[in-house]
Amino acid sequence: MTSEFDFDTLAVRAGTQRTSFNEHSEALFLTSSFRFQSAAQAAARFANQEPGFVYSRFSNPTVAMFQDRLAALEGAEACVATASGMSAILACCMGLLKAGEHIVSSSGIFGATVQLFANIFSKFGIETTFVSGVDPVAWQRALRPTTKLLFLETPSNPLTEVFDISALSRIARNAGALLVVDNCLCTPALQLPVPLGADIVIHSATKYLDGQGRVLGGAVLGRRDVVMDGVFSFLRTAGPSLSPFNAWVLLKGLETLTLRMEAQSARALEIARWLEQQPRVERVYYPGLESHPQYALARAQQRAGGAIVSFDVRGGKDAAWRAVDATRLISITANLGDTRTTITHPATTTHGRISAEARRAAGIGDGLLRIAVGLESVEDLKKDLARGLGA
Repeated sequence: MTSEFDFDTLAVRAGTQRTSFNEHSEALFLTSSFRFQSAAQAAARFANQEPGFVYSRFSNPTVAMFQDRLAALEGAEACVATASGMSAILACCMGLLKAGEHIVSSSGIFGATVQLFANIFSKFGIETTFVSGVDPVAWQRALRPTTKLLFLETPSNPLTEVFDISALSRIARNAGALLVVDNCLCTPALQLPVPLGADIVIHSATKYLDGQGRVLGGAVLGRRDVVMDGVFSFLRTAGPSLSPFNAWVLLKGLETLTLRMEAQSARALEIARWLEQQPRVERVYYPGLESHPQYALARAQQRAGGAIVSFDVRGGKDAAWRAVDATRLISITANLGDTRTTITHPATTTHGRISAEARRAAGIGDGLLRIAVGLESVEDLKKDLARGLGA
């Protein structure tokens, strides 16, 4: 089906499996286990000698439909779904790395990912070097003989830096390492890392794949041997599993993915241009703006700029907090990817647990605010932001 139909058709129909009842919508399989016809079949299923479902910790029809559909959209051979975006990163790294090996990561990544790499993995002998994601030379210099993964988000959270996937893929390949791209902010509707050279794609399905702030979920996609031999083996044993109900909700989210991403990107671009004209805004970060340092790369690599707009408020933390507190429509929450627009102060929320030095290295100042633009009226959002900036 993947080669026969366009993206939007795959987003609605790819991966669908039907029971003998021939239901039109995907079935929700709320069961912990599955029956076998004989002891011999049970043994064959547990030994991976016969295909079929065994136990919902690692095999469930609803979860399988989500995995197959997302793999079709990303152009990947295989997908393993997980309980959250962070568990996807955990499963990827724990499944593919061992003590003594090394990660090179962009400094512009989600705060919890920094914590995972710097504090938790280091306890198990896996070291991480953080570099400026936009500088290929910095990536090259950070390589060691033990480097096994290059990790990046593009666009980055929250500064929307755009990194050259093809160039970093060549660096990873020459080093014998895998390139891992977190595609959370663009989704496959706006960006396809695999054709650009990524070995693995990571998703926090909690964000735009769901799109309505309802459930948690994650996914790891890539070549079948890498994903199934490494990541799936870890998930099967350790159990950071996606629930069937959450998988069913995410399947519904994928059906409207293109519509939402295009509409939210258009709104975000309009708001970013408006913010550039506001006297209390020092700088706006959005890949769709001509002023963005990687504007040309974003146009080549992405179909649109996405829905995240960040900006520096003059006056530092106090001014930023006043701007947040004065809003009445926009939701004050650190989540993103919702149809409802959200606003947060990254230095004291999403990136508040990392060191001030790490924040400075990532370019996250005290006056920075991040908005994730939803589907409300753009004029209403402008009025709400104007109220905040005027506080």
